Amino acid sequence: MATAGCNASGARPCAANGSDPRGGSGALLLNLSIRDILIVRALELDLGPGLTVLTGETGSGKSILLDCLGLALGWRGRADIVRPGAENGEVSATFALPPDHPARAILAEAGLPAADDTLILRRQVAADGRRSQWVNDRRAGAETLRALAETLVELHGQHDERGLLNPRGHRALLDDFAGAAEAVERCRAAWRRLSDARGALASAEAALDAAQRDEAFLRHAVEELARLDPQPGEAEALDARRRALQAGARRREDVARALAALGPEGAAGPLREADRRLGAAAAAGGSADPVLDEALAAIGRVRSELAEAEAAIEGWLEGLDADPGALEAAEERLFAIRALARKHGVPPDDLAALARDLGARLQSLDAGAAGIGAARRAVAAAAAVHAEAEAALGAIRARAAGALDTAVAAELGPLRLERAAFRTAISPAEPGPEGADAVSFVVATSPGAPEGALDKIASGGELSRFLLALKVALAGTGSAGTLIFDEIDRGVGGATADAVGRRLAALAAGAQVLVVTHSAQVAARGAHHWRVEKHLADGVAETGVSLLAPEARTEEIARMLAGESVTEAARAAARALIAG
Repeated sequence: MATAGCNASGARPCAANGSDPRGGSGALLLNLSIRDILIVRALELDLGPGLTVLTGETGSGKSILLDCLGLALGWRGRADIVRPGAENGEVSATFALPPDHPARAILAEAGLPAADDTLILRRQVAADGRRSQWVNDRRAGAETLRALAETLVELHGQHDERGLLNPRGHRALLDDFAGAAEAVERCRAAWRRLSDARGALASAEAALDAAQRDEAFLRHAVEELARLDPQPGEAEALDARRRALQAGARRREDVARALAALGPEGAAGPLREADRRLGAAAAAGGSADPVLDEALAAIGRVRSELAEAEAAIEGWLEGLDADPGALEAAEERLFAIRALARKHGVPPDDLAALARDLGARLQSLDAGAAGIGAARRAVAAAAAVHAEAEAALGAIRARAAGALDTAVAAELGPLRLERAAFRTAISPAEPGPEGADAVSFVVATSPGAPEGALDKIASGGELSRFLLALKVALAGTGSAGTLIFDEIDRGVGGATADAVGRRLAALAAGAQVLVVTHSAQVAARGAHHWRVEKHLADGVAETGVSLLAPEARTEEIARMLAGESVTEAARAAARALIAG
């Protein structure tokens, strides 16, 4: 049996002081809906701010509710989580999400929608183990759910590896306690500048090494290119000139042959011989011979025309480019440019650009030592700035560690751990963006006992109280607005349990705290009290949850005090606890 809210109308629950459950800077868990998970058929819990306690007999299923919430948050859990006989099970968790909550950045990075003021995480598990998840009704990966969970919920218990027992998070917790956000950011910025400077130095050294390996080639190539000095478009122009010179040479040769055909060894010779012989024949006749005279006159005219032709051809030949080496010179340069282009694997028109590039590389080689020196000086300067930021952050952490140790020590006495010691251990670590400090929380359970990690030194009951003392001292740090304590009061009772309850109530004053408890003293401090029960439905065990009204709450706390037989004295003691 489960109720839909804190009143019969099913309205959302209100805090004891009437405040809006969506208030505060952290996200609050508003609703947990469960269907067909383990021995839960169907449950829906509406939750609010303040201290909410969950009680019930051992084995009633209190931890199952936390398992279900963990499923919705993407935490890894048991594989056989679907209720026997069901095809699949489903859990959804609805959170109130303030406008500036860090979960919104995760949603944006994952490309998921963010509602105005709520965030709904839903996860479904098939009977064969396949799991699907949604964020605001949009498909999402389990890693996204887990990233969101880190900003939404803190789970504290004896076997929790995500909370205070995780040493990887201790430095961040100390920084939050110290209010060192600005110092951390300065250290990160200095580290980024140092990393950039180191990267620039590495690039400069790599470039210099490569240039030195190619130095002989560079110098020869630059000298060869400078000697030839090829220009863009020159190869094309040379090729055109070469073709023109070749065509001109062929034309000159033809004209020269024509001139030779007309000259003394050509047509002019026979005409001269014919003129001589005809002249001799005419003179031998003793008198004019009109036929021979006409023939001689014709030959004379031909010889005159032939002489004019020879003169014209000679004049044409004399007007041509008389440089016989022009074609050879053009061909030699063209062939040299083409050969150099093939050698470097570039088009001929790119040789000039290649010459500039190789020249620049050679200049960088010559100036490399100076550049390396400047880069090394930049690294040294950036390292000094980071070291300064690192030292300042380390000093803040050292002061905060002492203050945190004092704050935790003040909580240990009331929790009956007065002989125990807590220490924030700071040791050197490899320098990085967040400084050079390794931080871990260590304890010793009695004077002279060796100190060590919380979960390695303390027993179950001690560990629970250490965690509570530490959380009280760290109250206000972190962004999660929902804190869950799983049987953190195990192994304590009486005044110690009362001290646990008071501290949980103090934590809940500024957040939402859910506690699974067997302690009447803790339960009496709750602003909301849920009872978890296991009953039979058609012969099958099921878990139900009820929000207790004042009288039922008194009866439940009396049961926790007296056991199965609740007496009037137990009821009176329960009322006294609630009133106290």
